Amino acid sequence: MKDILKKAEALGEQIIKDRRYLHQIPELGMDLPQTSTYIKKRLDEMGILWQDCGCDMPEKLTKDFMEAGFPEMKKVTGVTAVIGSGKPCILLRADMDALPIREENNLPFASKNGCGHMCGHDSHAAMLLGAAAILKSMESELCGTVKLMFQPGEETGAGARLMVQSGVLKNPDVDAALGIHIYSNRAVGEVTYSKGINSASLDTYIVKIKGQGGHSSQPHLCIDPLMIMNQVYQAVNLLVTREIDPQAMVALTCGVAKGGTAVNIIPEKAEVHIGVRTLNREARNHLKQRIPELVDYYVKAWRGDYELTRFETPSTYSDEAFCEELLPFVEEIAGKERVQVQPPMQGTEDFGYITEQVPGMYLCLGDGEVGAPPLHNAKMMLREEAFTKGAAIYANCAVEWLKKHQ
Repeated sequence: MKDILKKAEALGEQIIKDRRYLHQIPELGMDLPQTSTYIKKRLDEMGILWQDCGCDMPEKLTKDFMEAGFPEMKKVTGVTAVIGSGKPCILLRADMDALPIREENNLPFASKNGCGHMCGHDSHAAMLLGAAAILKSMESELCGTVKLMFQPGEETGAGARLMVQSGVLKNPDVDAALGIHIYSNRAVGEVTYSKGINSASLDTYIVKIKGQGGHSSQPHLCIDPLMIMNQVYQAVNLLVTREIDPQAMVALTCGVAKGGTAVNIIPEKAEVHIGVRTLNREARNHLKQRIPELVDYYVKAWRGDYELTRFETPSTYSDEAFCEELLPFVEEIAGKERVQVQPPMQGTEDFGYITEQVPGMYLCLGDGEVGAPPLHNAKMMLREEAFTKGAAIYANCAVEWLKKHQ
């Protein structure tokens, strides 16, 4: 453990250098050509063999994401690498996509392309590169295989799903997985985790309503899609207050409602986007049935037509037995007093696609202070003081877990 922490500290400047480079070239969605090229270049410099793990974007999914506000995506540019050999195999995951937020920090390495790493994914990739260097230096001592997963598209909610479909958990077969997320508004070096459900699921519904346009003075000759959209909006919001147990955590938001061009025109089309987050599986299953039903009933009641698209991200699940195994290895690096259990987060994390398949643990690592601008804020900023701890936690958990299961 001490050797791993020393190795991480010796790599501190390089980890920060990697993070700052990635911070200046933020890319959105699934197709991250500059980011993935840099990751592969750094792995080459370490003598680590890597593979592209991705695919051409399905045309329908590209269309759905563009309608949800993401740029056009042609490819999934994930990267994997393997260190060691044989069984067992543990996967270490870092996401690497950015957000459509213009950074408002006067840093010398601030992004200037209109997007920003305001969720810290640049630091995740840099910490995993640091762990890769540590593990490569110890490769002969590894009692199995460590698989590195550099993932695009976390902010779409589907990047991990497409990498799973592309075989990230195969060749070699992965037995367990660890993910880490940095936090700007938590104390430097503080580590928190949840056992069981770790994050909310997210179900997104894009409802495109087709009516019949015309002059606003003759509504009886029209089918008003804006009125229908309003009916749908109210109906789905009432679902939470009338059909869901108040003790279940459910956040339903209609984040997009649009249609029309002028006050004297009843438009032909309108659309509403509905997002549902919950930690409760029963509530989720009920809403997955009822929202499409209500959309169908209300649109047809007013003689409209519609197209409904739904995509989903499951809850991340931290396997309790796996957490108990990794906890001592985390505490060795972070200090027992700095590691605490926390309630599940209400945000969504697509690491859930991994933990649906193999036992996983998801850690939150502080690198700021309480009260600082949070994630997804244009002024979010990291201190860069916890990066070595993150790299060492990745490496120590991998080394010790493999040793325990050799």
